[in-house]
Amino acid sequence: MGEAVLEDLGSLTAAPCIYVIVALSVLLDVFLPVLPSGFLVIAAATAAAGAGAADAVEAAATGTAGSAAGVPDLLVLALCAATASVLGDLAAYRLARRGGERFDRAIARSRRLSSAQARLGTALVRGGGPLVLLARFAPAGRSVVSLGAGAAHRAVREFLPWSALAGLVWAGYSVSLGYLGGQWLGASWFGAAVSVLALLAAGSAAAYALRRHPRPSGPRPDGAA
Repeated sequence: MGEAVLEDLGSLTAAPCIYVIVALSVLLDVFLPVLPSGFLVIAAATAAAGAGAADAVEAAATGTAGSAAGVPDLLVLALCAATASVLGDLAAYRLARRGGERFDRAIARSRRLSSAQARLGTALVRGGGPLVLLARFAPAGRSVVSLGAGAAHRAVREFLPWSALAGLVWAGYSVSLGYLGGQWLGASWFGAAVSVLALLAAGSAAAYALRRHPRPSGPRPDGAA
């Protein structure tokens, strides 16, 4: 059954439908971190790798050049996921920034969000934008950082470049994992599972690094609009 699902997903990589599904999942998981956006990106890349390998085998058997249709699809998939990631971050940022006192009270009730808000405010001012990059890999870290940046009223010019970099790195890493897993282990659930485990390992490492990030001391600086 799993192999059949991957085969179906592989056939979708040549259609716009897969990009819409991936984009919506990545866009919305800033609000719903339970959405399996990372798995979808990896599964699509694994299926594309399998399709590319099948095309190469067929081309070798028939003596034709082969279309290698899966290779361009990987680039489109990565750009689609990265763009959706940045748009989702901006949506969460704007929502928190315009949330007013009610949203500020909700942030204050969450120790995790209030701590992230304080850390991020200082980190961005001091050029500590890599915190945004790390948070993109940590479980729910993207949500915490995007909402924290907006609630702290950080300037968009401080947040957006790091959000774009984080989206590109995350998308490139996820697509590469899926592609390499499909090339080395085959377009199977085993190959996809190994790639997902590698993504989860990166997330665990990022979460550990975020916990080790020093807390800011003194009053939080005010941000410019």
